[in-house]
Amino acid sequence: MREPGAICLVSCYELGHAPAGIAMPLAFLERAGFAPSVLDLAVEKLDEQRIGRARLVAISVPMHTALRLGLRLLDRLAAVERPPVVVFHGLYAQLNRSLLLERGAAAVLAGEGEAALVRLVEALDRGDAPRSPAEPALLKLEFPVPQHGPLPPLSRYGKLDLGGEQRLAAYTEASRGCRHTCRHCPVTPVYRGRFFVVPREVVLEDVERQLARGARHVTFGDPDFWNGPGHAEAIVRELHRRHPEVTYDATIKVEHLLGQRQRLSTLAATGCAFVTTAVESLSDRVLDRLAKGHTARDVETAFDLADAAGLPLRPTFVAFTPWTTAADFAEMLAFVRRRDLVEVVEPVQYTLRLLVPPGSALLEIAIPGLGELRGETLSYAWRHPDERMDALQQRLRGVAEAAGPDRHETFARVCRETEALLGLPPPQPPRHRRRRNHVPSLTESWFC
Repeated sequence: MREPGAICLVSCYELGHAPAGIAMPLAFLERAGFAPSVLDLAVEKLDEQRIGRARLVAISVPMHTALRLGLRLLDRLAAVERPPVVVFHGLYAQLNRSLLLERGAAAVLAGEGEAALVRLVEALDRGDAPRSPAEPALLKLEFPVPQHGPLPPLSRYGKLDLGGEQRLAAYTEASRGCRHTCRHCPVTPVYRGRFFVVPREVVLEDVERQLARGARHVTFGDPDFWNGPGHAEAIVRELHRRHPEVTYDATIKVEHLLGQRQRLSTLAATGCAFVTTAVESLSDRVLDRLAKGHTARDVETAFDLADAAGLPLRPTFVAFTPWTTAADFAEMLAFVRRRDLVEVVEPVQYTLRLLVPPGSALLEIAIPGLGELRGETLSYAWRHPDERMDALQQRLRGVAEAAGPDRHETFARVCRETEALLGLPPPQPPRHRRRRNHVPSLTESWFC
């Protein structure tokens, strides 16, 4: 197992950024004396030689899309003359543990699973059979600096779009897991409200190495950057001290934007290009079902506070849930119009349908119209009590897929389709429209 390439680490898709699902396991394995090869199927073709040399293939599936692609690879590997041992790791590996083991995976790892991966590889090196842990690993690890060297160049991944300029983007995580337990989040059933900080010096060295590869922007990919707000603030202050020209983005809950409002000005002052915040809905009823921890009024307050601090917010939505009414959907569009967010919100956000994977915390509550688990989608089907909502979601998917660069035109089409199917008037533009400067964005839309 210690021969170069005897282990192959494979990433299928990680939202358009360089895959942490390879970089961190690679560092753990190299520290233990192994020499894996790597393959990122999001930007590389399947290399038959790399795969063919491997005695073990570890497939990273932190996303739903990644899992579907990973299953295709699993079937392909099972058909070769000498199939390797296959291990899956990541959030969606744990949610689909039974399926993966039934389909031939030797082990499923999740949570803080890198040390378990090393132990599994060491067992194979001794000639022992691999064992699959029954539960996610939730013990604090001694983190090495993630290893990005063998990965494709950053130019192959999503970039920061500043309007007239694009910057190569690094990706790192200051913490893993999440202290919150939103029902629709895949982190919840794996980490169960726990999170683990990555030491400050490890995060900063990870960033330094990616800056040396040409990055001038950093995405902090923590499920919530303010799980440990003091830890996060110390990192961005030091990053800004060392590299005042470097920008960054992060994901922060509405709840934290309110509770840690005194830190908003620090984000703006240290180069934060934007914050992604999971608004999800403007309906208190839907927010309660999702256990989001904020209300519609909290959302308005968070945007007021961010505007005052000069900090751009990028909201995300789960536009269609079994509890979302026609009036709720109309209020989401009105919010986007009222807050002058038409150019900020990605068109796909108007189409996203609640995903209910196996193991989801959503299954702990009653879901109207819930159907069976579908093997082709790896999620539970559900039908909206108001069939017009399902029809609208399908119609808007077509609008988003055909969207051009003019966000206002796309938004107008979304409003026309909504009016035609739901009979609701389109949202009125604000009486005094603000002149919003270009809000930076990543060149790849972020969704599962």
